[in-house]
Amino acid sequence: MTQFTRRNFIKAALAATGGVAVSTPLQAMTRPQLPSEVAFAHGVASGDPLQDAVILWTRVTPRQTAATTGPTRVTWELARDPEFTDTIRRGGAETDLARDYTVKIDVQGLQPNTTYYYRFVGASEQSPVGRTKTLPEAGVEQLKLAVFSCSNYPAGYFNVYQLAAGADDWDAVLHLGDYIYEYGAGGYATEQSAEIGRALPEDNRGELLSLTDYRRRYALYRSDAGLQALHAAAPFIAVWDDHEISNDTWKAGAQNHSEDEGDFFARRVAAVQAYYEWLPIRPPMGERNPQIYRSFSFGDLLDLHMLDTRVIGRDQQLDFASYIDSDGNFDGEGFTSAMSDPSRSLLGKPQLQWLQEALTASSGRWQMLGQQVLMGRMHLPVEMMTSFYRGDSQDLTAELIGLKAASLQGEPLSDSQRARLQQVVPYNLDAWDGYAVEREALYRHINSLNKNLVVVAGDTHNAWYSHLKDAKGEMVGLEFATPSVTSPGMETYLKLNEKSATELAAGMAVLVDDLQYCNLHQRGYMALTFRRDSVQAEWMYVDNIDSTEFAEVARHSVTHSLRGS
Repeated sequence: MTQFTRRNFIKAALAATGGVAVSTPLQAMTRPQLPSEVAFAHGVASGDPLQDAVILWTRVTPRQTAATTGPTRVTWELARDPEFTDTIRRGGAETDLARDYTVKIDVQGLQPNTTYYYRFVGASEQSPVGRTKTLPEAGVEQLKLAVFSCSNYPAGYFNVYQLAAGADDWDAVLHLGDYIYEYGAGGYATEQSAEIGRALPEDNRGELLSLTDYRRRYALYRSDAGLQALHAAAPFIAVWDDHEISNDTWKAGAQNHSEDEGDFFARRVAAVQAYYEWLPIRPPMGERNPQIYRSFSFGDLLDLHMLDTRVIGRDQQLDFASYIDSDGNFDGEGFTSAMSDPSRSLLGKPQLQWLQEALTASSGRWQMLGQQVLMGRMHLPVEMMTSFYRGDSQDLTAELIGLKAASLQGEPLSDSQRARLQQVVPYNLDAWDGYAVEREALYRHINSLNKNLVVVAGDTHNAWYSHLKDAKGEMVGLEFATPSVTSPGMETYLKLNEKSATELAAGMAVLVDDLQYCNLHQRGYMALTFRRDSVQAEWMYVDNIDSTEFAEVARHSVTHSLRGS
């Protein structure tokens, strides 16, 4: 079996670079060749905005015979108004089967903090009109960002995207991963798919393994009206999580990859190629900087650093269950030893060094890390965790929450009761809690800079707001985590009804020291509003993902002031 080395992986990612057409002001209104007969079934998108540039994207469906193998041509246009009475840039682009008929234009030489409109034109059909915006240079008083994660097609309709598409003129959309899911029919969260009209099609019903598999899954997701609407409404800044490849991916494997599914690195190469084809993201440029982590500057207000906590540097996750014996006893000594290993990494040394240097050099009033998994400490009592694995946790959880509430109110507890609350372990070893040594190193660096830090996360399918504190209990920053678009959350895993999930969410904020808020049962998205002196996080939830008829059903908002203001 051929092993795909790191160099093969990089070269495969770099192969996507050739599919991007660059447009400069010198090419403002070129006369392209006559466009081909095409349809635009997957909408338009823009992404990776800079002060003077932005990526435009579409995917065309050729209206040609199967025998035709030549390039397919389209015209693209950029204007200052949605009616295109003030068109400032026009050009042509070619695509073909080698790029899955996707088209990317890197439009350069634009004005900062400016809204533009764009479209693609074929011989007899044109695409929907998209809105995009460049980043500001200076003098920024306010920014509005929409944050998303975890959209599983068979689990429901992407109403959350649709809600956000009509909500505001976003400066940008952050997508923190799990844009697609790799499972086949009958896999994760597919139970109601046929009933609600979201079954996987016959040509894409299996688990994703090949380039064709991944491409077809992206095409399916991009057929959703809500996702198309959001892509057309604002530029995306995106990173992958695990399901763009396979569940619980790490740098040399994945939980959902077995030997009989072939070479993992070959699968990863296919997944990464499809991701770069279908997302409006700049491909990595050169082997000196081949990775997805990158920074964006929103004037002097916000510096955004997008991370890869999944593919590039992550060592394999620890498994809590492997430290529980057949009698339900927990091996605390062995677990502590594994957790204390200083060699274990989530980011990998090159990315950690890059991040530390980027944070040191950044001058924005706010620093934000856009990444996949929870950074905040989420420690639960050991007996509560072991009860989760036994499936009898509800009564015990309520008891422990009651003990913690009594303690916080100053009521005396016995030694044994205090011990029950003090013997805690991380509930999610796939998150930063499973890589606590590296997290502390990052916290030390951030605290040495005395900068205002906000971290955003996805992955868990639930909403969270935590204070980030180091091992000494000193405040490092804030974490806001977005709920999922459709993927089921903790209410499903623990088999909770709405009332029980609401009660548990309130109890979790009591039981977990640094946790300020959580929602464990509703699908939605998160909006962040940065101002000179504060940041506001607002979570919006929908009432339904089982049909395209839906409404916003709830909101929750918190505001935090700039340090020292």
